Amino acid sequence: MNKNYLFDGLLAGREDESRNLLRVPGGVDWSYAEIVGLSGQLANLLQSEGVEPGDRVAVQVAKSVQAIALYLATVRAGAVFLPLNTAYTRAEVDYFLDDAEPAVFVCDSAREQEFADIEARVFTLDGDAGGSLMPAVSALAGEFANVERGPRDLAAILYTSGTTGLSKGAMLSHDNLLSNALTLVDYWRFSADDVLLHALPIFHTHGLFVATNIIMICGGSMIFLPRFDVDALIEQMPRATSLMGVPTFYTRLLADARFDRELVAHMRLFVSGSAPMLAETHVQFEAVTGHRILERYGMTETNMNTSNPYDGERRAGSVGFALPGVEIKITDPENGAALAQGETGMIEIRGPNVFLGYWRKPEKTALELREDGFFISGDMGKIDDDGYLHILGREKDLVISGGYNIYPKQIETEIDALDGVVESAVFGIADADLGEAVAAAVVLVAGARLDQEQLLDALRPRLARFKLPRKLVLLEQLPRNAMGKVQKNLLRERYG
Repeated sequence: MNKNYLFDGLLAGREDESRNLLRVPGGVDWSYAEIVGLSGQLANLLQSEGVEPGDRVAVQVAKSVQAIALYLATVRAGAVFLPLNTAYTRAEVDYFLDDAEPAVFVCDSAREQEFADIEARVFTLDGDAGGSLMPAVSALAGEFANVERGPRDLAAILYTSGTTGLSKGAMLSHDNLLSNALTLVDYWRFSADDVLLHALPIFHTHGLFVATNIIMICGGSMIFLPRFDVDALIEQMPRATSLMGVPTFYTRLLADARFDRELVAHMRLFVSGSAPMLAETHVQFEAVTGHRILERYGMTETNMNTSNPYDGERRAGSVGFALPGVEIKITDPENGAALAQGETGMIEIRGPNVFLGYWRKPEKTALELREDGFFISGDMGKIDDDGYLHILGREKDLVISGGYNIYPKQIETEIDALDGVVESAVFGIADADLGEAVAAAVVLVAGARLDQEQLLDALRPRLARFKLPRKLVLLEQLPRNAMGKVQKNLLRERYG
C-alpha cells in the first residue's frame, strides 16, 4: 500500500478495528473499520470526480460522522482539506472559494442552490447524512489505494486573518498535523481506554486536528455530540474519561446545579483552549469538582504550542510550557531581538507544528515566518521565573469569543459601508461566559437617524451571528492618538 504519511500515522495505533471510534448518542455507533471503509468510498468518489493530489476539497457542513470520514478521504486521495465555519454567509464563503479554487465543494443541502453558480463540483451533506454525497458513494468500494504523500506535503488549509487585509489560508502539512497529535497523545496521557466527550465544532484546529486526531492515534473512542449542549454533556459525562472545550463550556457547566463532584469523579482530564480562561473559573471549577482544568495555547498556524503539565502545577493565568520539540521565545516586537525571562514581548514559535506559510501569499509569509523557522505569533506574553508562559494581549487586536477568532477589520468594513455611518472601531470586551464579546463604537453622519438595533439589523445578512456586536455605542468621534491611530485600548477601558 502506498505510504500516506498522515493517514497511516493516524490509524497506526488501532489494534481492534471493531472498536467504536465514534459513539453517537441516539444514533448509530461507528467502528474504526466502518469509518475507514466509508473514507475509502469517499476517496474513490473524489478521484472519480477528477480530484488530483494537491487539489482542494472545501467543506461547509454540519458536524457528522460522514464529515469526519470526508476529512480522512481527502487526506487519502492526496488532496487538501479546507473546512469552513458553518455560520459563514455566502458573501464570506465567496472569498475562500475564489482564493482556494477548490475542485469539490460540499455544503448543506439547504444551501445547494445558493452555490449553484460556482466552478467547483458541488455535493451536499446534512448533519443527518442527507444530501447528495452519501447516495453518490453507496455503490463504490470501500477499498482504496492511498495516494502517496510525505511529511511536507500539504494536508489542510485553515483560513485565518489579521486585523487588516484579507483572510489568509494557513497551509498545514501532513507532519504539522501528525507530529503535534503524537506529542499531545503522550503529553496528555491518552490511551485506548480513553473516551473523549466531543462537543466542539470540526471546522477548526481544536475540534478536528487536536481532539479527533488524538483519539484516532491512541485507538480510543469519542462520544460525538453535534454541538455544545449542557444537558447532553451532563447526560453523557458518566460514559467519558476526558473533555476538551473552550472556557464557555466550563462556565456554563458550573452554572448548572447538576454538575458536581460525583458526576465527574471518574473523569481523567479537562482541557481548555481557544480563548483565555479567567482565573476565577479555574478556582470555581476546582472547588466544585476537585479537578484542575488543563489550559493550553495553540493557534491556526501552529496547532498546539504549549500546555500546562499533566503532572505538576496547572497554573491559572498561564498556558504552561512549550511542548516537547517546540521552542518558544519572547522577542522585542520592533526588532525581533530575544528578551530576558520575565520581560514582556512578542511570542515566537518554532517546531514541527509550525505551518508551511500562507496560501498564495508569499509576501505575507515572509513577514510572519522568519527564515530560521520562528513564527511571529502576534501575541504578546512573558515567561515567568518558573518557566510558565503567560499571554498578556494580542498585538493584532484579535477578538476571541467563545473559542471563535473574530477579526475586527472585517466587521468594521461592513459597518462603515452602511448608509449613515462615518466610521467604526470594533474591539473585544471581557465576558464571563464567552471570554470576550464583540463591541463596536460607531460614528454617524451628522443628522443620521440610526439607532443600535437598526445597525444590527443591517449587519445580520452580512455577518455570521457570532461576529455581531453584543455591545454597540454611538460616539461623536473615535479616540485617536497624535498619529491619528484609533486608540482601541481607551475604548476597551471606557466601555469594557
